[in-house]
Amino acid sequence: MKIYDELVARGLIAQVTDEDEIKELINNGKAVFYIGFDPTADSLHVGHFMALCLMKRLQMAGNRPIALLGGGTGMIGDPSGRSDLRKMLTKEDIDHNIACFKKQMSRFIEFGEGKAMMVNNADWLLDLNYVEVLREVGTCFSVNNMLRAECYKQRMEKGLSFLEFNYMIMQSYDFYHLFKEYGCNMQFGGDDQWSNMLGGTELIRKKLGKDAYAMTITLLMNSEGKKMGKTASGAVWLDPEKTSPYEFYQYWRNVGDQDVLKCIRMLTFLPLEEIDAMSNWEGSQLNEAKDILAYELTKLVHGEEEAEKAREASKALFGGGMNSENMPTTTLADEDFTDGKIDILEVLVKTGITKSRGEGRRLVQQGGVSADDQKVSDIGLSFTADQLKAEPVIIKKGKKIFHKVQA
Repeated sequence: MKIYDELVARGLIAQVTDEDEIKELINNGKAVFYIGFDPTADSLHVGHFMALCLMKRLQMAGNRPIALLGGGTGMIGDPSGRSDLRKMLTKEDIDHNIACFKKQMSRFIEFGEGKAMMVNNADWLLDLNYVEVLREVGTCFSVNNMLRAECYKQRMEKGLSFLEFNYMIMQSYDFYHLFKEYGCNMQFGGDDQWSNMLGGTELIRKKLGKDAYAMTITLLMNSEGKKMGKTASGAVWLDPEKTSPYEFYQYWRNVGDQDVLKCIRMLTFLPLEEIDAMSNWEGSQLNEAKDILAYELTKLVHGEEEAEKAREASKALFGGGMNSENMPTTTLADEDFTDGKIDILEVLVKTGITKSRGEGRRLVQQGGVSADDQKVSDIGLSFTADQLKAEPVIIKKGKKIFHKVQA
């Protein structure tokens, strides 16, 4: 099966500008393509994961990826999928986040001479002269068409700043620049980027009289139509310091029955024949499928050793044992205790199970917290430093989140 047909079979392709040309390019290893990553945080998250996997698949098929880091576009912020203005980042924040992205991307993509490239659009966007840009590309964009774009329409009621209105022009300019400098003939991105990507293909056509192509990746949604990759406490990160390998494993281990096979098909590198054989699985077999999904993705992101640890910890806990060796662990320092004690609400915040004491209070009152398998009903429950030094306590949120607390 050719790579394009495999992407279709895995349900990864949402929209394309010219299917025949795109199929020809990527099936024959002739695509030089880019995907952009705006450094809005100091770690990539599950939302970036599909893009990284697509880059990996296409590189394995002989195509050349360009990872574009948005040191320039990150100064503005993409309005797509947002109901309000993104937090404005300093240049120092952006540079730090880019350094973090580079390290994580190298786990998926092979960079080097004749292989994948990594570029930063700050290298050309920050030196542009505003008047010169207006004269060079301003006539290529219709304001009427821009306002009809989905990425802007959803913001019109609440207000779209002129700052954000420029984002499409900047992203289009990126494609135009990469086409001229590196022969980049394709852009891939999430389906919410379609309008911005079309802007780039149009700019290249109008300025250079040449064709470039765009393809969007299906957004990862659950059966309820909600984006996957978020938990009650926030995003599922690829950085093990922000989301531990165990927590990452548990997120995928607990996806819904209706979503597990779709996730295996879209996200893992298991052969399609093997996945097709799972299509009739039900009942306990779906739990086996969830374990396969969680293991394969944890191995991709954190390596085989961490995936094995996470799997063993999960089996021990859900099998009725309490082997906490590979469980996420918080070690409290002396200053975390007041008069030698720490209460359950503070423990929940320190472990990251809740974001605030107020959230922890509600969780306890709703019966959602256990300590060493005993449901916590008293928000005043506390632990002493000596107690936690002698024996760690296992805090559980619901049936899915386990955390070891020690001193």
